[in-house]
Amino acid sequence: MREQTVDPDGLRGDCANCFGLCCVALPFARSADFAIDKDAGRPCPNLGEDHRCGIHTRLRQKGFTGCTVYDCFGAGQKVSQVTFGGRDWRTADREHARRVVEVFPVVRQLHELLWYLTEALALPAAAPLHPKVRRALEKTDRLSRQTPGELVALDVAAHRRDVNALLLKAGELARAGIPGRKKQRRNADLMGARLKGADLRGADLRGAYLIAADLTGADLRGADLIGADLRDADLTDADLTGAFFVTQPQLDAARGSAGTRLPGSLTRPAHWTAGR
Repeated sequence: MREQTVDPDGLRGDCANCFGLCCVALPFARSADFAIDKDAGRPCPNLGEDHRCGIHTRLRQKGFTGCTVYDCFGAGQKVSQVTFGGRDWRTADREHARRVVEVFPVVRQLHELLWYLTEALALPAAAPLHPKVRRALEKTDRLSRQTPGELVALDVAAHRRDVNALLLKAGELARAGIPGRKKQRRNADLMGARLKGADLRGADLRGAYLIAADLTGADLRGADLIGADLRDADLTDADLTGAFFVTQPQLDAARGSAGTRLPGSLTRPAHWTAGR
C-alpha cells in the first residue's frame, strides 16, 4: 500500500499564494469576535489590493479576534492556484467571483478532513485502520482537486460523515492504550466548568463545549479533542502531550501559558504569555 500523497505543508494556510479568500468568501456578524457585519462574497474593508490584511498585527485590538483563530488548512491557496489556476477574483468576471465564494468553503471542509486523516495515520494504535485511512485520505484529496462545478455539486456533508466514522474508530483505538479509567464526555456541555487539575487522560472530549472552562493544570494526555470548542478555555500549565485531533485554531481560541505542554505538530499561540 503506498503512503499518503498529501504534503502536510499544503494543509497550512499560505497567504502569499492566496487571493485573500477567507476575507471575501466568508460572512461574519458583529460580535465579540468581529467588529462589523460582513456578507459572504463582500470583501472585508480591511483587505488591501495586495490581498493582505491591513490590520493583521492589530486584529485583536481592533475587535477582530475571530480572524486570529481562523485557519483554512491550506484551502485558500488550493482554490486560488489549483481550482482556479491562479486567476484573481478581483480581475475576473462576476461569475468567476461567485464561483470562488461557493467553492472555497467546500474545499476548506475537505482540507480539514485531510488534516485529521493525516493525523490518524500518525497514531500507532490505529495501525489496523491505516489502509482504510489512506484510501479515505486519497479520495478526499481527489475530491478537493475537482472542477468548480463538481465541487459545488459535492455532497460534502455525506463525505464528512463517512470520514468521521473512520476517525471515531481511530480515536477509540488510540485511547484504548491509555492506562486508567477514561472519561466519556463526548458533546458534553462543559461551558465554564471547573476542571483545574482534572485527570482527563484518554478522555473522549469530541465535540465537547469547553468554552471558558478552567483547565489549569489539567492532564489531557492522549485525549480526543476533535471538534471540542476551546474558546477562552484556560489551558495554563495543562498537559496536552499526545492529545490528538487538536488543531491550531482550537489553541488560538484558548488561553495558555509557557508551561502548557502541546502536541509536537502545533505551535504556542503568540497571545499566550508566561504566568497567564
